[in-house]
Amino acid sequence: MSNQQASLHYPNVRQASYTDCMASLERISINPAIRSGRPCIRGTRIAVGDVLGYLAGGMPEDRLLKDFPQITLDDIRACLAYAAEREQRTKAIPAA
Repeated sequence: MSNQQASLHYPNVRQASYTDCMASLERISINPAIRSGRPCIRGTRIAVGDVLGYLAGGMPEDRLLKDFPQITLDDIRACLAYAAEREQRTKAIPAA
């Protein structure tokens, strides 16, 4: 779907720029002393994978923000950006 097509289907959603996505990744930190080095939202012990799991399970963002008041909507977006960036770096290994 092109950006123009996306704007027709989702008129209130803007396409995030590369700069926006990279800036949001600064909200994610990896520290071997916190959660065994799992990527976490900076300044918390909340792992990116946990946030993604809640969202994948159908938890609405507003409920996630209520249950974890120390995070923001931008932190949730950073988790999604982190997952998208990581997916882009995934390489397929052909079967032998």
